[in-house]
Amino acid sequence: MTLARARELLRIQCGLGSGYNRNAARLILAEVQQHHGQAAVDQLIEELDLERIFGFRPGTPFRAP
Repeated sequence: MTLARARELLRIQCGLGSGYNRNAARLILAEVQQHHGQAAVDQLIEELDLERIFGFRPGTPFRAP
């Protein structure tokens, strides 16, 4: 997944903001981490304010179940 696509999908999840969307955002970040690394994940967390919306903090590792 490209970072642009991940950003687009995360914006959709942020707009809805429920618990299900939190889990979807977590899976998106897990894929970003796998392909692009922790720095890309941290950048998306800060850029999209995911700490405020979902409670995701920079530096948190994300892994798909």
